[in-house]
Amino acid sequence: MRKIKLLIILLVAFKIAGAQELKANVTIVSSQVQNNVNQNVFRTLQTALYNFINNRKWTSDTYQQNEKIECNFLLNLQSTSELNVYTASLTVQAARPVYNTSYLSPIINFKDDNFIFKYVEFQVGEFNENRVSGADALTSNLTAVLAYYVYMILGFDYDSFSLRGGDPYFQKAQNIVNNAPDGRGIAGWKAFDGIRNRYWLVENMMNSRYTIMHDVYYNYYRLGLDKLYEDENGARVEIMNVLNLLNNFITDNPNKMISQFFFQGKSTEMIKIFTKAPQQDKSRASELLQKLDITNAGKYKDELK
Repeated sequence: MRKIKLLIILLVAFKIAGAQELKANVTIVSSQVQNNVNQNVFRTLQTALYNFINNRKWTSDTYQQNEKIECNFLLNLQSTSELNVYTASLTVQAARPVYNTSYLSPIINFKDDNFIFKYVEFQVGEFNENRVSGADALTSNLTAVLAYYVYMILGFDYDSFSLRGGDPYFQKAQNIVNNAPDGRGIAGWKAFDGIRNRYWLVENMMNSRYTIMHDVYYNYYRLGLDKLYEDENGARVEIMNVLNLLNNFITDNPNKMISQFFFQGKSTEMIKIFTKAPQQDKSRASELLQKLDITNAGKYKDELK
């Protein structure tokens, strides 16, 4: 678990000498794959993806072991009619430590259902950010998707410590989108592939019309959660301001992916933050949260009475 030893803002500027950036768990679920497929393939795949994510250097910064970003990648596989080709859902989760506590706040909790790739046992996972798509699009799609989410994790994490600190990593993710593998069955990289996919997530974070979302992430984590220990009331005010920012953003930009993405995995956290608030603030928070996070509206209504 990453601990903050100095002022959190310094974490962005000075990553103390150490190892790679991520502490990722990789899980492969293959119960839906045809029985005639050798299960050893999935064990080697899991090892290959673990090494690809954890052992690659993704930034120019260096981290101590206890500063690594904790995250999870869960692939739920299905076989296809083509040899060594799989469709999958990929669930990506990442958490960010809260200053002066042992608590990890969810910063990404997203399920991507548009994942197809080719994997031959013992193949080496190769990725070149300057040439994302290789000769075999389905093979390239495996590492392209994973690298994309690594950069999105880094982008959101850095944004939460320093205003616009994640820009270099969102740019790298967008570069993957712009040069993504293109072939039969591959989806999630194009605007027309849906309204909530890889294309739209990074587009929303790079779009100059939506810069307020960078304020949302920085203010929520750095000015809000990180201050809860030393100034609970002041921190709660900042988080209420974030809800007001989001309310304005959604009013002006309805049905954008990033606004719903922000709330995924945060309902329990939001309820805990406002449970001890004065009744007037609690009621206002409940009203806003029911409007902004419709999926969990019932929870807010019941828990923030």
